Amino acid sequence: LAVGNLEARRDFLDVRDVVRAYTLAITAGTPGEVYNIGSGHAVRIGDLLTQLLALAAVQVKVVTDPDRLRPSDVPLLLADSTRLREATGWQPEIPFAQSLRDMLDWWRGEVRRQPALTGEHAQ
Repeated sequence: LAVGNLEARRDFLDVRDVVRAYTLAITAGTPGEVYNIGSGHAVRIGDLLTQLLALAAVQVKVVTDPDRLRPSDVPLLLADSTRLREATGWQPEIPFAQSLRDMLDWWRGEVRRQPALTGEHAQ
């Protein structure tokens, strides 16, 4: 697995929490108001990778690819969703670890549904 900067930290949310936040912003928010949606917690990309690798059923070799390192990479992206929380009562409900497990399980199902690659297509 070729990776870039594993030190960057990002604010991740489960898409199900995001959809719920959008719905609440539309139904309970103030029209024209700007709402940020985020967990308020930053996760180091390297820690995310470690968690995914721990859930993997196969061994994965991780290699830093210099082409994936960006000089303009922002070290920390973190959302402040205070306005949304105060206006709607929204809170993220799905733990990050659960999101990772669900995502990996979804992809496992997708791979199982694909026809087996044989011959020249197996490369």
